[in-house]
Amino acid sequence: MLSSRTKPTVRRLAHRALLPALVTSAFAMPLQAADLLTIARDALQNNAELAAARSTFGVVRAGREIQQADLLPQIGASGNVTHNRQYESQSNGGGDFASGGPGPIDDRYNSAGLTLEASQALFDARNRREVERAEREIDQETYRLAATEQQVLIDVSEAYFEILRAYEILEARRAQERAIGRQLEQAREQFEVGLIAITEVEEAQASFDQSRAERIAAESSLQVNFEALERLTGQRYQNIESLQEELPVEPPTPNSRDEWVAMAMQNNPQVLAQQAGVEVSRSGVNIAQADRLPTLEAFANYQYSDTDVDGLTGNESASQVGLGVSLPLYTGGRTRAGIRQSTFQLESSQYEFEAQRRDTVQQVRSLFTQVSNDVSTVEARAQAIVSNQSALDATRAGYEVGTRNIVDVLNAEQNLFSAIADHAEARYDYVVNLLSLRQQAGTLNVPAIEEVNELLEGESVTFTLPDAAGYDEAMEIGEPPSLQ
Repeated sequence: MLSSRTKPTVRRLAHRALLPALVTSAFAMPLQAADLLTIARDALQNNAELAAARSTFGVVRAGREIQQADLLPQIGASGNVTHNRQYESQSNGGGDFASGGPGPIDDRYNSAGLTLEASQALFDARNRREVERAEREIDQETYRLAATEQQVLIDVSEAYFEILRAYEILEARRAQERAIGRQLEQAREQFEVGLIAITEVEEAQASFDQSRAERIAAESSLQVNFEALERLTGQRYQNIESLQEELPVEPPTPNSRDEWVAMAMQNNPQVLAQQAGVEVSRSGVNIAQADRLPTLEAFANYQYSDTDVDGLTGNESASQVGLGVSLPLYTGGRTRAGIRQSTFQLESSQYEFEAQRRDTVQQVRSLFTQVSNDVSTVEARAQAIVSNQSALDATRAGYEVGTRNIVDVLNAEQNLFSAIADHAEARYDYVVNLLSLRQQAGTLNVPAIEEVNELLEGESVTFTLPDAAGYDEAMEIGEPPSLQ
């Protein structure tokens, strides 16, 4: 936490440097600004990657129904209606038809047939194990969907705070440009009356040009970050709420790296998805082994046929009811090769699970360390503003009495505004790293976003985006296909 002595001082100094720009933005500010929670909800509804993940989950869930269908009764019917023509031409012992031998046969008749078949699997180990694998695939895809949702939340949060970060840096660069611009004008006036040399004017001009270039780069960064937020939500935001100045900067809770690691092992959806993937591969081994087992089914069929050949009338029908069993005896080595292949797949998935587990542990440990260090960094950056303001005041006083030159003043001003920008960087690093830590622990959700949203305040950041001609058409991807 920042000390009670340091925080008001930092806020007063930063506001004194940035006041003109903040006043300008306040007058241009619309009445209502979007906050992080609103934008996060927009992303959960409109993000394309998340929509694709939800559709993929539907695909996997439908796959289970397909596998279950093979265990249910199978009923089929087939029929035909046929016009037949039979033609035969024969002779008796080389004679012709005129000598009394049989003549050619030219017969035309109609026939019809109908077949009904029904079967029910009584024992089919392969199909049952395929249903089990489909269940495990649903578990895996559930975790993948949760991981995608958390990734969308962290992406939106990062994009949101990158905008605020870029805005504060831009305001610092604008204030720096104005301050150095005033210093440049003063240097020119002093040169004209012969108080300073031309080299000091040139030094001031060089510093002003550098500050102008930094301001232009900051403006570009702000625009790019606004547009990055659009990609995630499919919507444009002209203004968003800013982070409150008196930000409570505290160590992560619980303040134990091992507890965060244990939390991640239980809740991280990517770890759980890889663990479910091991079970999917294990089911694949069971399916391959089932090819050695017999299958048993009950069946029934009914056949009906009718024909008028040779002038006969009437029909024929037949029916069957029974049990059928089949046992593979030799498949050319296919079954053994399939078992070996699925076993290697199981081994691969186990190593992938271990790799994901190790990566998550490393990420949690690193982020915990970063957040803990961010607490001290924010306080140090805040104190740096106080120190640089004091240094600037002393340098200006020395310049007025002739003990310091204009280069010293310019350097002190640049150091102050760099300290302000660095303080903004540290504050947003803390918030983003804390959210990233929660993501790795598997606890990043809408309530977590609501907690961070409480750190925002009514004052908004406004930015005029370029003309959006064609924007709506470009972002419109059309209606999704409807289920038939």
